[in-house]
Amino acid sequence: MWGRKHLLGGILLLALMAATAWLLLRDQPLSALLLVLGHTDTGYLLLGLGLMFLFVGCEAMCSRLALRRLGCRVTWRQCLGYSFAGFYVSSITPSATGGQPAQIYYMSRDGIPAAHGALNMMLIAVCYQVTVLGYALTAWLALPELRTALGGGLEWLLLYGGGVMLFLTAGMLVMMFLPGPATALTRGVLALLAAVGAVRDREAAEEKRKKQLAAYAAGARCLRGHPELLPMLLLLTAAQLTALFAVPYVVYLAFGLRGEGLPIFLGTQALVTLAVSSLPLPGAVGPAESGFVRAFTPLFGAGLVTPAMLVSRGISFYAFLLISGCVTLAVHLRGSAKRVDAGREKQNLRKHTVSRCKAPQTVVQ
Repeated sequence: MWGRKHLLGGILLLALMAATAWLLLRDQPLSALLLVLGHTDTGYLLLGLGLMFLFVGCEAMCSRLALRRLGCRVTWRQCLGYSFAGFYVSSITPSATGGQPAQIYYMSRDGIPAAHGALNMMLIAVCYQVTVLGYALTAWLALPELRTALGGGLEWLLLYGGGVMLFLTAGMLVMMFLPGPATALTRGVLALLAAVGAVRDREAAEEKRKKQLAAYAAGARCLRGHPELLPMLLLLTAAQLTALFAVPYVVYLAFGLRGEGLPIFLGTQALVTLAVSSLPLPGAVGPAESGFVRAFTPLFGAGLVTPAMLVSRGISFYAFLLISGCVTLAVHLRGSAKRVDAGREKQNLRKHTVSRCKAPQTVVQ
């Protein structure tokens, strides 16, 4: 779990942070930057952190709803721990690939079957991707001024990110609701990968393919059996993303700026998120910062956009990375302590059972 892969991801994240800081701040006078940051309204910054707690809390509520429908007795507090762990591990692994496995791991330590944990994460992923695409499409159509602001290569990143997310979302929906085409498609892909030598153990890959299709089929059955679940998950995901996308607006207010409304900030951040979220970099560090500067310059102005980026990313990523890391450590230690206590109880029970079995023998003798 906490092996070499995550250590390398953390090192890569630190390297990206250092390179990004140098590229973005090399032309910024430090004294002027500190002066601007020193005049921000602390109350709005705390509100921004509150929005990030709402972001994680909404995902926790999604997990609780889905797991409850699957018959798992789980509390919102437990799910909050899973969500914090997911945020932390996603932030230090390329393309956020480690977040979902980390959450499934901690769920299994609490007695939740891995199949149910995987199904829960799959439903959340589908809702997340659908909501991001819907948010970005709405912003693109309803806010034409954004289309002129997204220059300097960001439009190509947007096209790439939208294409990748659309492909993944369509693929997951096909897997869930069209089992016939899904079976034919996955068989064809597996045959192609085997032909080019990308798959060495064809039998193991075939078994994994069947298990994955079975998980998607279980997800479809869960949604059909609980028709209220999908709208609830989509509504919570919309609230979750609204909290995240509103952080730049809170920073705007913290700088004492007025004149622009919340919708333009929500739409701009939605498009930036779509553009950079599929890049194979931990936390999308680098493109996320440069994309923010490019997209938000018309709103903050050239002089304030870099400080605004530092504060906004500081709230929504860097500070919350530290917070989620501390919570994840607590969740990890709590689970380890539970296992130690369970082992001791099992050992004591075994000793007690042995003594109870031996006592009658002594009496008989």
